[in-house]
Amino acid sequence: MATSTSLLLLLLLLLNQPWAGSSTETQMVVCAGTACYTAHWGKLSAAQAQLHCSKNGGNLATVRTEEEAQHIQRALAQLLQPGMPLATRVGKFWIGLQREKGKCLNRSLPLKGFSWVGGGEDTPYANWHKEARNSCISRRCVSLMLDLSLPPLISRLPKWSEGPCGSPGSPGSNIEGFVCKFSFKGMCRPLALGGPGQVNYTTPFQATSSSLEAVPFGSIANVACEGGGKSGQHFFLCKEKATDVFNWGSSGPLCVSPEYGCNFNNGGCQQDCFEGGDGSFRCGCRPGFRLLDDLVTCTSRNACSSSPCGGVATCVPGPLWKSYTCLCPQGYQLDSTQRDCVDVDECQDSPCAQECINTPGGFHCQCWVGYESSGPGERACQDVDECETDHSPCTQGCTNTDGSFYCFCKDGYVLTGEDGTQCQDVDECEGPERSLCDSLCFNMQGSFRCSCLPGWELAPDGVSCIMGPTSLGRSAGSLQGENTGAREGKIEPPATMPSPTGDPKGTSKVVPTMRRPSLPRNASITPAPPKTLTPSRLPGIWIEPSNHHPTTTTGHEESTGGDFMVQQRDDDTDRKKLLLFYILGTVMAILLLLALALGLLVYRKHRAKREKEKKPQSTADSYSWVPERTEGRAMENQYSPTPGMDC
Repeated sequence: MATSTSLLLLLLLLLNQPWAGSSTETQMVVCAGTACYTAHWGKLSAAQAQLHCSKNGGNLATVRTEEEAQHIQRALAQLLQPGMPLATRVGKFWIGLQREKGKCLNRSLPLKGFSWVGGGEDTPYANWHKEARNSCISRRCVSLMLDLSLPPLISRLPKWSEGPCGSPGSPGSNIEGFVCKFSFKGMCRPLALGGPGQVNYTTPFQATSSSLEAVPFGSIANVACEGGGKSGQHFFLCKEKATDVFNWGSSGPLCVSPEYGCNFNNGGCQQDCFEGGDGSFRCGCRPGFRLLDDLVTCTSRNACSSSPCGGVATCVPGPLWKSYTCLCPQGYQLDSTQRDCVDVDECQDSPCAQECINTPGGFHCQCWVGYESSGPGERACQDVDECETDHSPCTQGCTNTDGSFYCFCKDGYVLTGEDGTQCQDVDECEGPERSLCDSLCFNMQGSFRCSCLPGWELAPDGVSCIMGPTSLGRSAGSLQGENTGAREGKIEPPATMPSPTGDPKGTSKVVPTMRRPSLPRNASITPAPPKTLTPSRLPGIWIEPSNHHPTTTTGHEESTGGDFMVQQRDDDTDRKKLLLFYILGTVMAILLLLALALGLLVYRKHRAKREKEKKPQSTADSYSWVPERTEGRAMENQYSPTPGMDC
């Protein structure tokens, strides 16, 4: 009794609302899933349309999937009634896709940088009419384009058009209306009538309709029965009976009449209708289905027949087929709804020796750089020896380390290159080692050698120079034979030399010699800074025998000092050649000067001659003078006849 009273008070309260029972709304409603869509006429700006939707608890519609686009198309089709006079060919209806001022176009995204006014993540579905305008200085809004001269078809979904959002009094070009969306916890099935009557549904967003495929939670159903039987008005409320279970709280078909029985609307039954002998009837279900508590609706006995589990989850029916359980495969677990599966991140338990990569439903291990897999399942890693003979990245020495390596060079070389794997020769004659040599320094690959000037010889320490007797005649006589050998690295200097101190017996004394390899052609020779030459060893310097520094030996070995004297003889020959070039150059210069002087003299004489010919002539210059005769002969010719001639 208390429940009936409360329900009656609720119905009276709803009836007293200004919108209750109103049937003058022109908006069209389509409900599906957990949302309802309403299409409206009205030349409003996007902001005004959003305000209208929000007053009733909704927002401008989203179009996140193709299925949602079809629901909106159905609402628009109801709005565009046949025979309605249309002033324009193309009409636009606002939806809730907008881009705020200062946010620019992003062509790489499906929504191009736009977002839904109701919030939520971006979705992959899009249906643009053309490329959106790249403008960041103003707010942009999206509308649906409809050809109002053609009947709307589900297969012809409206395209998206973006443009200015409009303002009060100036909504925008061809704006004819807008579409709202309202979301709910769930839906009730429409009420079934077993006899003549009519049902009107009033939704929480102030929309009234008698033809809803799904009725949103919180809606009121006003049932008016006609004719005999249970005539009159009845009110029902769509409410939540259990989690995700919504119904009207009624049992049996409404407005049933013994006159019609199962002949009217199948008695209001979803599947089978069975008549009794006294004019009554009842609903039944086919094999494999069972009747629900409303005594009208049938559901499958297999709870998994409706595929309640999503994704990779598997549905397992419970006892008596009244319940089910969703199971996930290995590598997944149920989410909070217990109907879908989410991936398990196995890498949180650190199953790998080094790096773990999580994958949907599993994982795999990887080794760091410098390591390789050594065990089953790629879960064990061992060091890679980069210094193996056939694969060493270093030009000289290589040392392997745990997960890496490093290169080193022999004495006389330094590491070079961007990766530090190359070795370059050190020119000791240009560095600190140069100070070790008293006179001349010769750089070689990985080492250097010291030498002395003519008249001096290398001391046993390999760096100092001592006075040594030299013979210019011997040097000149042996220069031609030894010079060629020096270039080829085959010098064989004499094993004995006169003693610098003088042997009282007048014999030659064998001096200590130093053996060294013949100098390469590209060996650089650098004279050391001048020093005070002394036969004694440099104080505090110890020369360790190695391939880097010169070493001293005794016996019948090749004399280092003799080698460098031969080198000096080659230098003397070069100096003689250079002196000859200087003399020839001087002679050529003198001849060139004489030729210039001779040419100048000829030029001057030629110029004087031309000036003389150009002098102005007098009148007498036109006459020729008779040769003058001597006076004696004239007199003789005047008075004496010519011999042999008669008077």
